[in-house]
Amino acid sequence: MNPSLILSEAFQGLRRNASMVVSVVLVTFVSLTFVGAAVLMQAQIAKTNDYFTDRAQVDVYMCSSISTVDTCVDGVATDEQIDEVRGRLEGSTLAPMIESVEFESQQEAHDALVETFDEDLAGLLTVDQTSAVFHINLVNPDETAVIRESFAGEQGVEEVADQLEYLDPLFATLTIATYIAVGIAVLMLVSAVLLISTTIRLSAFARRREVGIMRLVGASNGTIQTPFVLEGVLAAFLGAALASATVLVAVRFGVQEYLAREAGAIPWIDLADAWFVVPIVVGLGVVLAALSAGVAIRRWLRE
Repeated sequence: MNPSLILSEAFQGLRRNASMVVSVVLVTFVSLTFVGAAVLMQAQIAKTNDYFTDRAQVDVYMCSSISTVDTCVDGVATDEQIDEVRGRLEGSTLAPMIESVEFESQQEAHDALVETFDEDLAGLLTVDQTSAVFHINLVNPDETAVIRESFAGEQGVEEVADQLEYLDPLFATLTIATYIAVGIAVLMLVSAVLLISTTIRLSAFARRREVGIMRLVGASNGTIQTPFVLEGVLAAFLGAALASATVLVAVRFGVQEYLAREAGAIPWIDLADAWFVVPIVVGLGVVLAALSAGVAIRRWLRE
């Protein structure tokens, strides 16, 4: 088997079917871009989830003068009720589950509102209308239900809020977007496989006389099939290279230069994650192309 001859035959086939090759490159490019996007979205979801899970708090809000729940019928939580909550948090039952507790008085909570929002907007609530709150960091964030149950119906406690619950819709939306990207990628990959098979069969038909001569001189099936398989692999590799470049550029400028600056508090994927995706994209494209081209040329030779 002469490598130079095989490569020459492969490039000759690419030139003869230039329009079909361009179609294969474009379809492969689009499909593998969606594959890369889906992998990176999963990486982003994992990073964001880990970040907020490590930092998420359980907040125990004490009653204020405007609280309307049954546990706040007496108005603002008294010092005794606050001390009762603090004592239970520091008690032998809950303390082993808690990493740290920070208490924010009504005045401190109101001052924080003024710092966070416009003073006129924060001024809509008086100090008495602002809830004092215990900010609790758990050793295991999955044990928030224990804190919630411990203070259910507790007099002076308005609400026990789990910050992770507010993020569940965000993670659900990102997961759905990932599934959509995967679905589109699968459909496009199927289209690419079918297009590669069609291209190889057309290329083989256009060169049927050369194939017949090679058979007559005793060329092996491997020698005959290899140039056609290389055609599909080379076209898919070009598409995979374009998809890889698109992923790298999108992460470099779209994520690092824009999103990371606009929302710097969130850990975003970086070029290291993008480079991890590149071999996946290239490998998937090359393998699918080799398999589809190999099957197509073997079936054509048996016909």
